[in-house]
This record gives sequence, C-alpha cells and structure tokens, in this order.
Amino acid sequence: MQLSALELADINRHLGEKTSTEIVEWAINQNKKMVVTTSFGYNSAVTLHLVTKIRQSVPVVWVDSGYNLEDSYVVAEKLIQELGLNIHVYNPVMSAARREAVHGASFGVPDNPKFEDFKYQVKLEPFQRALKELQPEIWISGIRKEETNYRRNLGIVSMDARGILKVSPLFNWTENDVSDYMRKHSLPSCRHYFDPTKVDSQAECGLHLSQFEQGGGI
Repeated sequence: MQLSALELADINRHLGEKTSTEIVEWAINQNKKMVVTTSFGYNSAVTLHLVTKIRQSVPVVWVDSGYNLEDSYVVAEKLIQELGLNIHVYNPVMSAARREAVHGASFGVPDNPKFEDFKYQVKLEPFQRALKELQPEIWISGIRKEETNYRRNLGIVSMDARGILKVSPLFNWTENDVSDYMRKHSLPSCRHYFDPTKVDSQAECGLHLSQFEQGGGI
C-alpha cells in the first residue's frame, strides 16, 4: 500500500477532525490486512480496547523481549483474556538467560558498543519476523505526538519504507486523555514497565524509525 505525501496530507486533514474511534473505523474500512502492536506497557490497554471493541479479530503483535517485569506479564495475561485478544507473541531467537551467558550482562547496556546489536536481537528481529508472517498493509499503534520529538513530526497516518501505512488513533491525545479513558473503562495497567532498548524517555526503540518515512501535518 503506497500513498504519496499529498495523499497522506489529505488523509491527515480528514482524520484530524475525527475521534479516535472513527480513526480506527477508517483504518478497518480500508479492508487491508492489518495488525495492532502493543508493548503491554503503561496504559497500553487504551489502543487495544479501542480496536477490539470495533473488531476483535485484528491480530495483536507483542514483541516480548524477555526482559519485561512480573507486573507487566500479569497485566498482559489479564488483557489477553478480558479483551479476547487475537494475540501473536514474538520472542527473540535467543533467551535472555542464554544471551547473558554468551555475551555478558553488559551486552544490553546503552554504553556498550554492541547495544545496537542487542536492540536488533530483542526487538527488531522479532518484529521483522512478525511483519514477514502477517504481512500487514496497515499498522495501528498507540504512539502519541507528545511522547518524543521524533513522533511529533509524524501524523495520525504515516508511511514507512516497507509500504506499511501506520495509523495512530491516539496521536493527538494528552496524558490526561489517556488517564481519563483508562478510568472510564476500568482498564488495567502495569505499575512497573521496563523497555531494555530505550536509553531514555525520548529514545526510540527502532520499531517506528524508517529512513524514508513520510508523514503529513494535520
């Protein structure tokens, strides 16, 4: 699925006037193969709830790095059951214990020269495997523009080099919007979450980065 920059800009202008539910409906009505991704991190339930209340069968991709905390795993299982998720879990080829035995515990430390290799092993390679197997044309994610400087320059819809249309129904939401939705629908969230591929809150793990990514302001 390929769209020009002008087409993306038109779609962004159109969706900029829509609710998040309407944005998800628009994506589903394209009748393309799609996935929704989740980390089961803080407040991840919002996007999953928005999507599954419209179409429960949408494949949910979870790249489980093997470094999640107990709290995250407990909430993940609760959401899988309560929302009836069509879950597809992708793990690294090498377990965390084996990786540390072979490469040492410092392999996943940001100042290690092989940290990019670590990110590839635990996050990017499993995600590439998911894309190869599920072959989505549309990818729904929970990213918001206020989260990082990079995301601020995208849009409700954007397209990456693989030709996947990324749709972000929460793009314009604030942290308060997210909290309000969580309370309104009594959705569970983990209290402790750890992403070993992020150096700080402004860092990208790599899933949303693309050398040729196109966006469109709204």
